[in-house]
Amino acid sequence: MRTWFITGASRGFGTLIAERALRAGDAVIATARKPEEIVARLGSHPNLLAVRLDVTNEAEAHQAVAEGVNRFGRIDVLVNNAGFGVLGAVEETSAAETERLFATNVFGVLNLIRAVLPHMRRQRSGHIINISSIGGYQAYLGWGVYGSTKFAVEGITEALHQEVAPLGIHATVVEPGFFRTDFLDEQSLVKTALELPDYDETVGAMRRFAKDYNHAQPGDPVKFAEAMLALVNSPKPPQRLPLGSDTVARIEEKNRFVASELAEWRDLALSTDFKA
Repeated sequence: MRTWFITGASRGFGTLIAERALRAGDAVIATARKPEEIVARLGSHPNLLAVRLDVTNEAEAHQAVAEGVNRFGRIDVLVNNAGFGVLGAVEETSAAETERLFATNVFGVLNLIRAVLPHMRRQRSGHIINISSIGGYQAYLGWGVYGSTKFAVEGITEALHQEVAPLGIHATVVEPGFFRTDFLDEQSLVKTALELPDYDETVGAMRRFAKDYNHAQPGDPVKFAEAMLALVNSPKPPQRLPLGSDTVARIEEKNRFVASELAEWRDLALSTDFKA
């Protein structure tokens, strides 16, 4: 029996992953700001521990991990799922909106990594899964600051993957595309307070698209949760796992663009070394 620690488990991906893990016979430490919502969705279960956690509070992160280890003895899988989005142009996104976003999406991830890794290092085993986004692989208009938090998570995970591998621990960054969750609802997506007319044809169009696209996304959240079980069951999990046909297409498109641009500017790039 594995023990999962899942943040943002009161709805969306978090709830579905917890549900699938429990069905598989695993134990789950499910966390949210309102743990009663977890119990309301998943019910009472001997292998479920619902714990209050604000991921931006490092002391709460350590306390939640301690409660979980005290109950189940170990943590085998950490799923850093808690987060939210901000939709707006880079210029429109205020310092306060940016700081709040980074507090959850980046510093929250780091808080949990620091809280869980001492236990995984002692076990010489474990798997840290950080939920990113296609926006963490390629930025797009209207999602610049949100995407920057996911770019940060990608970089953290790539380095972490190298650091913990010799200790028997895996680290994977998961890049979902648009899945039919409540991510585009107001409770998960914040629109910037400032909306400048000059960006109406670009970012404004993205705001209108997001409204119309809500609950019409191509990705199936149930299949996402099932993919998480397949991921942790793999004897050799990947460093990066894209999920969704839209994500795969966007990654392939960006890779082609980067290769083409590099070829165009290769001579200048190479010319900046010292000559032997």
